[in-house]
Amino acid sequence: MSSDLYATPEHEAFRETVRKFTEEQMRPRARDFDAAGRIDKSLFKQMGDLGMLGLRYDPAYGGSGLDWSFSAVMHEELGRSDNAGATLAISVHTEMATPSLAQFGSDDLKRAYLAPAIAGDTVSAIAVTEPDAGSDVAGIKTRAVRDGSDWVIDGSKIYITNAANADWLCLLAVTDPDAGYGGFSQIIVPTDTPGVRYDLLDKIGNWGSDTGQFYFEGVRVPVANTIGEVGRGFQQQMMQFQDERLVACITALSAMELLWDETKKWTDERVLFGKPLSKMQNTQFKMAELWVQMQAARELNLSAVRRLVDGKDATTLITAAKVFTVGVCMRVASECMQLHGGYGYMKESMAGRAFVDTRLGGIGGGSDETMLQYLAKQLGF
Repeated sequence: MSSDLYATPEHEAFRETVRKFTEEQMRPRARDFDAAGRIDKSLFKQMGDLGMLGLRYDPAYGGSGLDWSFSAVMHEELGRSDNAGATLAISVHTEMATPSLAQFGSDDLKRAYLAPAIAGDTVSAIAVTEPDAGSDVAGIKTRAVRDGSDWVIDGSKIYITNAANADWLCLLAVTDPDAGYGGFSQIIVPTDTPGVRYDLLDKIGNWGSDTGQFYFEGVRVPVANTIGEVGRGFQQQMMQFQDERLVACITALSAMELLWDETKKWTDERVLFGKPLSKMQNTQFKMAELWVQMQAARELNLSAVRRLVDGKDATTLITAAKVFTVGVCMRVASECMQLHGGYGYMKESMAGRAFVDTRLGGIGGGSDETMLQYLAKQLGF
């Protein structure tokens, strides 16, 4: 995704920092993360020490005060870690659980929760999806009832990344069931609060991240833990989703570019019927087509980043980018797996892992159908 957005020496220096971290701390441990079902929490602290966890956040709380172009650089490099689950766990912390807190949280909340998260001393998770409410966020049922100066929370959340590692949750709950979209609030819930428990779930891919279901039974947290205004949680969460979706596009595409590179090497070395697989026209056409599609996805993602850097609304572009990039990534993963033959079906194969990992893209962060429904409305349907 090289462009004039990334042309400064500061961008290049930061890219080199992230690349070195990825090559030294993530790629060599990629299969260990898979086996453990989560990344080592120490990884967050290492990233915090390198200034990677609060790029766009206020320096008053340990952030760097940079723009979206630096976030794009970081997630491009993390996408080449050869472990989609590990990069997912990191992006949940940096782009899904903390943006609302950074933008709308009180000074006390930011000092208590954002600053330690930026430093890598704590890990965060986003708790929105429920067993009966996924992309239809308005359908959530977890309740927070006010009792004096406390919220009392009851309900459950599912498919929560960082479930085992998380020290606190950015939880979306119903605080006024009669207020429609004005009846939701975002509340910080420490995971060691009495009444909070979780079970881990067994996924078909993204093995390097810990995903679970949380249960809340009479959980008490201060009303002061509310992020922003009571009743504004739905709107704040919709804004937070935009960060999640764009980062998912950038990271997944970067991972597919790595897979494309590795697949080209494979086809150069694999000999069939007396010549390298790369010399067969079918292979050449497939690889060329995939390259074109990745260029188009990159430019769409870059357009969204540029709008954010310019301080403009990028919601429609991000939505379009998610739909298109997800489709491209699934095609790249499928075709590269096919070109690897039997080896592509092995768990040790990058292509095989990518095939199951990329399938999450059309579901998580808003399904393809939800994204297309939104786009149709923007187009006047």
